[in-house]
Amino acid sequence: MPTLTSPPALGPLLARGALLSPFKRPRPDADHPRARLLLPGLRIDLTRLAAYERVCGFPTGEDALPVTYPHVLGFPLAMRLMSAPDFPLPLLGLVHTSIDITRHRPLPATGTYELAVHVDRLAPHRRGTEASVVTELRDGGETVWESRSTYLARHRTSGTPSAEQPARHVPGPLPVLDEWRLAADVGRRYGAASGDRNPIHLYPLTARLFGFPRAIAHGMWTAARCLAAHGTPPAVRISTEFRAPVLLPGTVAFAADGSRFELRGVGDAGRVHVSGRVDRLG
Repeated sequence: MPTLTSPPALGPLLARGALLSPFKRPRPDADHPRARLLLPGLRIDLTRLAAYERVCGFPTGEDALPVTYPHVLGFPLAMRLMSAPDFPLPLLGLVHTSIDITRHRPLPATGTYELAVHVDRLAPHRRGTEASVVTELRDGGETVWESRSTYLARHRTSGTPSAEQPARHVPGPLPVLDEWRLAADVGRRYGAASGDRNPIHLYPLTARLFGFPRAIAHGMWTAARCLAAHGTPPAVRISTEFRAPVLLPGTVAFAADGSRFELRGVGDAGRVHVSGRVDRLG
């Protein structure tokens, strides 16, 4: 298990992944890196955390990590794995399609943690090949937070029935609780707080290079913003699907009822961008 002394810098990893992307030919039966990256002795940068809390709508100044923040901590390690030559999916065009999070107890922002990340598997998807990346946050050897993210590389498939899990079904429409007007700079502000400065989130010009008419919001920003509004119990399991990009600037509707939530376009026929579920543990 390779042990790191500090989080990798995201910029060089994104550049490496971009350079290698044209040479990769994704397929679900390809080999993938088996390494588990480990980062011990992790302390939280409280200034960066406060910036993240502000842009996502979480309370600031509390000695507690937002439920989505360990994903930000683990993302550089995941990028190191997914930008490596032995990762078979091209980094450019890779789409974050879902994340499942389990928090076993509250996480003090002043704590010291151990972070572990690995690629768990590749699987066929009706639109290509999907990779699962597992992130674990540990305190004194105990796993206190864990997640599984899926990333989709789109490519032609043989038409064979997919081995992926069926999409989660959200029964019935949810009542709209609020409308949010999203500024054009949301992607830049979230990128500054999280370190994820993917060009598709920054400016209309850089987004158009990848086929988007305008910059789009980070999927993990939309999830965090919804969970900040919804609230989460101390021990919780969260399932979130990213279903359609959110163009910036724009207006979206936040809808929720009990354990379910959605982010969708305004109006009765608004397109669902994000859907999720929050379940208390224990």
